[in-house]
Amino acid sequence: MQTTDPSGRTPRRSDARSNRRRILAAARQKLRDDPAASLDSIALAAGIARRTFYGHFSNRRALIAELTQEAAQALQEAFAAARVPGTDPLETMTRMALAAWAVGDQYRMLISLGRRHLGEETIRATLAPARAEAVAAIRRGQHEGVFADHVPAPVLTQALEALMLALAAENTVSTWADPTGEAAATAFLVAAGVAPQIASRRVRTVLREHLVAVPR
Repeated sequence: MQTTDPSGRTPRRSDARSNRRRILAAARQKLRDDPAASLDSIALAAGIARRTFYGHFSNRRALIAELTQEAAQALQEAFAAARVPGTDPLETMTRMALAAWAVGDQYRMLISLGRRHLGEETIRATLAPARAEAVAAIRRGQHEGVFADHVPAPVLTQALEALMLALAAENTVSTWADPTGEAAATAFLVAAGVAPQIASRRVRTVLREHLVAVPR
């Protein structure tokens, strides 16, 4: 059942959806630049009245929870867009690394804010599908001798994830820039145990052939 505002008008669902999109867009920008940004500052940036804002998100935790779900979905969609059945483990991980880079800001914010406000267990559960896919690809590559096997696949995957997050952070705050993800994906593969020349060549090939769909 819809309610009416003080003027007696019935808000339209499209208006509510538009307001929510504006809030989330402003929150992504504000929290990326300043993780401690206040809810009032986010409402102001979204051009939304405080009352309207709190009608959508009653507190900071509720907003962060929605952003983390949104970021996890973006990561899974990026992986799905990059997935091609029958590819070898090296190409699979190349495509996944480039896909993760394409949503790096959202992904990094999910980790940093989600851990702080939602807890490690919630973040682990939210990321479970994407992480399981990455672990499976790493494990297959280890079995085929493509990736280093000095640590188990889940451990190596976590280490590679940390590397990508660190590179994404530097890409945001420093003068170093990697718009296509070529350098980051190459570093990712090298850290996984691939020879630098092979890693670089494979990343360039994937980028040149436009095999990875880059959502923006």
